[in-house]
Amino acid sequence: MTIDAHYDLRDGVSNGSPVRRLVEAGLDPRRIVQIGIQDFANSAEYARRADELGITVIHRDELHGRRPADVMAEALEIAGAAGGPIHLDVDVDACDRSVVPACPASVPGGLAAWELRGLVRAAATDARVRSADLVEIDATADSVDGRTVRLAALCVLEFAAGLAERAPSAA
Repeated sequence: MTIDAHYDLRDGVSNGSPVRRLVEAGLDPRRIVQIGIQDFANSAEYARRADELGITVIHRDELHGRRPADVMAEALEIAGAAGGPIHLDVDVDACDRSVVPACPASVPGGLAAWELRGLVRAAATDARVRSADLVEIDATADSVDGRTVRLAALCVLEFAAGLAERAPSAA
């Protein structure tokens, strides 16, 4: 499961291809959920590829008016349908460019910081989520106030808080 502005279905081997490579390695694409995909940050070819593979995409515009916990509950049901563990990939460039200046691939109109934090915490409360990562941050390009790095640190804390919220039998 990914929170990302991009499909990451490019050909070749790059930071734009990990989802495609996971599918090629055997991950069932019907268990992949991509949250926060941006319309103008992706080519139509990658949108078609995601659709053909059966990947569930929750576009950025679909998030308006929805609670992050509700979005994540939907995503967790899809990603966890086979009963196996779930990995959460948090690509911080899903956030608005003003929120994450240290993410070179972020664009205007992305997630707000509170939305990203809410999604991360909601994911961590589910016992099927066994791991997470934070990617696409160039700390050397951050603003003077360090807002990108600080948001990443808050996401780590949100994940830990979500783990702490799990029911004792789910820990």
